[in-house]
Amino acid sequence: MWRHLNRLLLWSVFSSVTCRKAVLDCEAMKTDEFPSPCLDSKTNVVMKGQNVSMFCSHKNKSLQITYSLFRHKTHLGTQNGKGEPAIFNLSITEAHESGPYKCKAQVYSCSKYSRDFNFTIVDPVTAPVLNIMVIQTETHRHITLHCLSVNGSLPINYTFFEKHIAISPAISKYDRESAEFKLTRKNPGEEEEYRCEAKNRLPDYAAYSQTVTMPSTGGDSCPFCLKLLLPGLLLLLLVIILILALWILPKYKARKAMRNNVPRDCGDTAVEVGIYANIHGKQAKEGSVPEVGSRPCVSTAQDEAEHSQELQYATPVFQEVAPRQQGEPQLGIRDKRCW
Repeated sequence: MWRHLNRLLLWSVFSSVTCRKAVLDCEAMKTDEFPSPCLDSKTNVVMKGQNVSMFCSHKNKSLQITYSLFRHKTHLGTQNGKGEPAIFNLSITEAHESGPYKCKAQVYSCSKYSRDFNFTIVDPVTAPVLNIMVIQTETHRHITLHCLSVNGSLPINYTFFEKHIAISPAISKYDRESAEFKLTRKNPGEEEEYRCEAKNRLPDYAAYSQTVTMPSTGGDSCPFCLKLLLPGLLLLLLVIILILALWILPKYKARKAMRNNVPRDCGDTAVEVGIYANIHGKQAKEGSVPEVGSRPCVSTAQDEAEHSQELQYATPVFQEVAPRQQGEPQLGIRDKRCW
């Protein structure tokens, strides 16, 4: 009996001491010896679908602390730790999952909360487009580079590269407009390669344009040779056209004149040739036709337009002559133009 009473007495004394210690610990938490926990992440800028890790830690490394993570009033998880931060892994898939987040550190029945933590959701940039404008002079190239990414959260920082070396500082654009960078280069003897980089607040993420290659002009090339040669070629072509025109035009006129100046008949050719054919056939049957022939009559005619000479053939004209021994009439041939 006495033994049982002693146990009850010892248990009550121990409970009283423990409660007093807990009260002392809670009062200690209200002082600077147990401050609020700290909630942090490697980055506060994320894109949709990104996995993140959140760290809840406390400055007091000697206490066994229970850490709990909340989003708004939703409990997301609980971990126990001593001297090491609690790590919570999350996935940000929707806009409402950006926050705010809070971490609670609890010892016994006393607890404290961290400050709110929010993520910023950013759309990643897409591959930019690089455009190049070149003004060529005798000894230099004046180059203007334009770079634009049509998607991605603003602001966007653009950087220009020649091969793999940055040739410009980061150019920030708060509007959807292209970044511009100008440079001057001596006429190179080798090809030049340019590209640009687009990057916004999203860490460890950048997009690059395709490489644009500019051909070399050659070390001893003449930038103005083509400009000087082109007028000479045009002048030579014009001279050739004039020569051909002066050579072809007279031939064309001569052929046209020959077509217009066809031979002219001396009289009614069809009727007279018909008479000649009939008489000649009759005399051939009788065998009494003497040698009769027509001689060409050559006349020289002046063409009013061309003043050129041409040969005109006389048309035979048949004429009745005195009869011979057979008493048959004899026809002769004459040219009325030759009598």
